[in-house]
Formats: sequence, C-alpha cells, structure tokens
Amino acid sequence: MLTDRQLLILQVIIDDFIETAHPVGSRAISKKEEIPYSAATIRNVMADLEDMGYLEKTHSSSGRVPSEKGYRYYVDQVIAPTIQESNLNVVKHIIQDGFVEFETLVQKSAEILSDLTTYTSIILGPEIYETKLKQLQIVPLTQHTAVAILITDTGHVEHRSFSIPDAIQSSDLEKMVNILNERLKGVSLIHLPDVLNNEVVSLMRKYVNDFEKSYEYLKSAFFDEQPAKLYIGGKSNMLMQPEFKDVEKIRSFYSMMENEHEVINLLKNTQNGIKVKIGHENNVDAIKDFSLITASYQLGDEQMGTIALLGPTRMEYRKVITLLNALSNEMTEALYLWYKSNG
Repeated sequence: MLTDRQLLILQVIIDDFIETAHPVGSRAISKKEEIPYSAATIRNVMADLEDMGYLEKTHSSSGRVPSEKGYRYYVDQVIAPTIQESNLNVVKHIIQDGFVEFETLVQKSAEILSDLTTYTSIILGPEIYETKLKQLQIVPLTQHTAVAILITDTGHVEHRSFSIPDAIQSSDLEKMVNILNERLKGVSLIHLPDVLNNEVVSLMRKYVNDFEKSYEYLKSAFFDEQPAKLYIGGKSNMLMQPEFKDVEKIRSFYSMMENEHEVINLLKNTQNGIKVKIGHENNVDAIKDFSLITASYQLGDEQMGTIALLGPTRMEYRKVITLLNALSNEMTEALYLWYKSNG
C-alpha cells in the first residue's frame, strides 16, 4: 500500500495527465493548493513512485506520466470506493421520444454514450443463443416486390425488400409464412437453420405447389443473415485523442472495429458489474494502448448484453465508470419494462 503522501502525489499526477496529456513535473505539482510539500520533497516521492512502477519518465521531458500499474492502482484504490449511484435518464428519454424498437434504443444509447465521453462506445445486444424468433411477415409492395419482416423476442425488427418472380404465387408465399410462424415461433435464432431443414421443409413441401422456387426466395429473404446485435458509436473519436494523432498508431484499431466478429469476441463473457482492462491487460494486440471498460445489462429475466467504452489509457476513469454504472442500471430497468410491455 502507498503512504498518504505517495497516494496524493500519484492522484494529482494522474488527474493532471488525464486532463492535459502532458508529462507532469514536481514544480507544477508544488504550485497546486492541495499540495503542502516542497518541490524537492515531491521529486523524492515521484522517484519512489517510479521505482515502484507507478510512474514512468518520458524521453522528451523531465516530468512523469502514469504507468499501467499506476492507472490500475488509481482505478482500484481511488475511484472504485467513491463511485456514487447516479441516474442519466438516457434510455427513459429515448423511450419518451418515441423510439420503441430495441435496436434503435440501443443504437441511440451508444451514440449518446460516445458523445458524453468522446470515446468509442460499443453495445452488444443479448447473445444470439438466447434471442428467439417472435414473428415473420411478408408485406406486398407491388405485384412483384415485397418486404420480409423478421421480429425477435428482444424487439429487434429486421426487414429486407425482395423481388417476386412471375413463377412464384403470392398464395404459396403466404402459406409458407404461416407454416414458418406456427413451427418456428420461440426457436432460438442460432437453431433456426436446423429446425427449418429437419422439421419444417417436409411440411412445406407437402402443402406448397411450387415449393423449391418459393422456398429459396423465402430463405434468402429471412434467414441468410442473422439480425444485427452490435452497436458502435464514435469510432472516429479516437482521432481526437492526442495519443492517436498519428493514424498509423491506430490502424490496427480501425481494422479490428471493421471486423464484427473480433469486436464481439472482445466483449463476450462479460461478468456482472464494472470491469476495467488497462493497456496490456487486454488480450487483443489492436488495443494494447487502450483501456476497455465494460458493464453488463439485462434484457428480461436471463438475457445479458454488454456496454463498453474504448479510450486511451489516459481515460477519464471516474467519469466513464460512473456513466457505465448508471447506464447499465438504467438499461436493465427500462428494458425490463419495455420487454414486459412487448410480450
């Protein structure tokens, strides 16, 4: 454990570096009102903190910057015990503004979170293993075009336009949709292909005249793509951070953000509560210079999603942890009410 003097100096250095992104020197610290020590005393304390691995000296300045170990101590010993419960009312306002589809609500939450922090926000919807089909619909637009609509129990609405060849009868499509709704309602999305091929195809072949053509079109309309469940806000915010003005430094970050599976794997298996990974605590090379803070939220009784913020290790940890803590609680409460009211 650090002494009170060491902890105070470490906290002042981290707070100052978070705000300015410039190395902090002993003279600058000694001029602060809350510091009762001389510059010489502060230099000795800073040297001790550097020896213990909490501070690092840069090549271009006589000042010090926090190390990953210093940030870790700061998060665990300074911030965590002081985080207060707060209420952002972000989700409440979104619902009141009339955004009632689940994916719209979560996308708006991601955008607001990135705006509030100037970092990159990521929200992962409930695991696809838990998401179930609620309803399928086909809405004719013209004689030869229609919209296929897929609705899940999480409220996700996926819609795609498709053309209807002359050889396909609209009555056949209607029969197939009725059969699909009867047999697939409540089936997990991940299991839809198996149930479709093993239990439903033979039934449709029995009742639909031109089954082969109709089935291929219906399958491409509804089942070729899984509903989206990843929502990202503020990817370009990283370019606003002094550490990443050199685009080459964050090329791998942008490459990772373009790969949905990599981002999902980054957030999978998130535990309840706030989790902070600093720099090299992250297992993914693309974010070794970043801090990743995650929190979970619940949708219904069992389905869990993840809220995350990615930023530089020089992150405003107190603000970010407070926001994530508040938003996860708010989303859990508001989405429970939404989930209940939508069946």
